[in-house]
Amino acid sequence: MTGDREPPTAVVNEATLATIDRWVTYRVWHSHVPGAQVAIGFGGELVFSAAYGYANLEQRAPMRTDHLFRIASHSKTFTATLILQLVEQRRLSLDDRVGNHLAELNDHELGDIVLRELLEHTGGVLRDGKDADFWLGARPFPDHDEMIALVSAGAKRPPGELFAYSNLGFGVLGAVLSSATGKPYAEIVRQQITEPLNLTNTAGHYVSERADDYARAYSGLSTGLQRQRFDHVDTRALDAAAGVTSTAEDLVTYFGAHAFGDVRLLSDRSKRLMQRTANLADPTKADGPAYGLGTAVESFDEHRTVGHGGGYPGHITRSLLDPENGLVVVALTNAVDGPASQLAAGVLKLVDDARAHPAKDGPPFEDVLDRTGRYHNLWGMLDLCVVGSRLLATHPAEWDPLDGADELEVVDHDQLRIVAGNGYGSIGELVTFAADGSMRYGSMTLRRVDELPERSDIFS
Repeated sequence: MTGDREPPTAVVNEATLATIDRWVTYRVWHSHVPGAQVAIGFGGELVFSAAYGYANLEQRAPMRTDHLFRIASHSKTFTATLILQLVEQRRLSLDDRVGNHLAELNDHELGDIVLRELLEHTGGVLRDGKDADFWLGARPFPDHDEMIALVSAGAKRPPGELFAYSNLGFGVLGAVLSSATGKPYAEIVRQQITEPLNLTNTAGHYVSERADDYARAYSGLSTGLQRQRFDHVDTRALDAAAGVTSTAEDLVTYFGAHAFGDVRLLSDRSKRLMQRTANLADPTKADGPAYGLGTAVESFDEHRTVGHGGGYPGHITRSLLDPENGLVVVALTNAVDGPASQLAAGVLKLVDDARAHPAKDGPPFEDVLDRTGRYHNLWGMLDLCVVGSRLLATHPAEWDPLDGADELEVVDHDQLRIVAGNGYGSIGELVTFAADGSMRYGSMTLRRVDELPERSDIFS
């Protein structure tokens, strides 16, 4: 790792981590999502890891940090990493024809597509074929022969013309990896990624012997008043596109190894190639999300992040890495409508604000930390919390955790003052506390809420 990065202990203080934990807890509860894992890493070290809600609604089994998730299209970053490792070893070239490695496609027009085009989704290969109901559980995922047949059905765009996402294209890359190494995709993942990083809960496919360790997968609430359960299935020839199993903690380590200065998996030169913008996801949005080689690229304030999202039947996941400083945020959810992207973005915003306002003289606001927490009235929830060196009142019902936040100063243990915020609020007024734990914020009373009520509507 580079020597000029902040130590992990300087990223966020304990009070800020408590704020993050409380915000995620509320968002998972408010969203009715069954469960989630969230983890934060910095400089190659795990800073925060927690689990929320339920891994199994039927048994009301709490989510744990070691429950396994199907991280779906995160798998594409694994595949790109493996391809670039072989490029570094001069066993592959990004300009190799697919047909040079897969005899079934050598004489087909798609055999002339090169590996680089598949990695950046410009190969013109169909996204999932003409019948993708395997994503609905209607039939098994394709095996190798069926995948080749689906690819051979024809291109949807001329190669190199336009970014057009393709799971089949990454299935082909997985077959190329197996052809080049003589090993199954999951075995290559184990040897080249999980063992070097000591990722004990990550595998290149569905691990059936650990079936009970997987968080159960659920439909969205749009399908009815109650969620329906999906069974986990083997993604077979599409493992390289969507098959990898992992946890939030393992993904913090994995993506941390893609930060500049960490050469456990790839050289910095290869990481720059992998992470640079190759195409815009939507050509009409110049500042919108983009794509590199098997890597999603997105901007959040001052961050240019790389990583990926994943959508598997019943599991929605998101990982963000700032490769310049090694900050990683991972959010995994176990429902089709799981707000993984929103959770990851909100946590990143809180971490950024804490780093922008560092507490330099020891833990801040120790004398009033017992006052922090959730408060509620008929108008909604207010969280009195610490972010970095600031004491804030935030609205946890918002996906932007700092939207509409007020900043406060301490008068004494029983009184605070609102010193900054939206002028429509109560700037300049006092916040006082009563003996029963309630809080009068400006002129309105809010009751303390230490535990959120259990939501009966999320159970099947």
